[in-house]
Amino acid sequence: MTATDAQRLVLAEDAQNLLFRQARTANSFSDEPVTDEQLRAIYDLVKWAPTSMNQQPLRIVLVRSQEGKQRLLPHLIEGNRGKTEQAPVVAILAADTEFHENLPRVFPHKPGAKDLFADEGVRTGNATFNAALQVGYFILGVRAAGLAAGPMTGYDAAGLDREFFPDGRLRSLVVVNIGKPGENPWAERLPRLDYDEIVTEV
Repeated sequence: MTATDAQRLVLAEDAQNLLFRQARTANSFSDEPVTDEQLRAIYDLVKWAPTSMNQQPLRIVLVRSQEGKQRLLPHLIEGNRGKTEQAPVVAILAADTEFHENLPRVFPHKPGAKDLFADEGVRTGNATFNAALQVGYFILGVRAAGLAAGPMTGYDAAGLDREFFPDGRLRSLVVVNIGKPGENPWAERLPRLDYDEIVTEV
């Protein structure tokens, strides 16, 4: 990346670096707390990012207490437990398969929108895809707050869902550790594919 590349973007270069180039997945966390105000600010920023038909299916369970972590930790693979126990707050990000109940309020200009999702398979597919989009926005929001995010998919999804979402309405997608980086928080930076390897024109 050259200085010219950064200058071609409207977003300030330091913000580009905070969100993307210098941001890393944290593997250790300090004991500095994450405040309720920070968490609300993160959500109040990322809620504006787009989803199909404004579905907004992402649901967030914040795990901060020792009791909550003791419920969570057994469902994580062993390599994820230590850093999760250390993190000031952990977010379980899930998809609400009944998101369509909110469509009359969040997509009011199409009165029949809710009825388009009567089929459970269609509804679940939409919920999973759009909540996954929101997971990406959420990670960027954590970074925008000056915090490190440690997203993980190394867990027993069925067990986690039984523990936290027993009615079956929510389906877990990602567990994200959140906080200030601790000692030796970063693994070696991994390579990225280049533009010409990814992008084609027709």
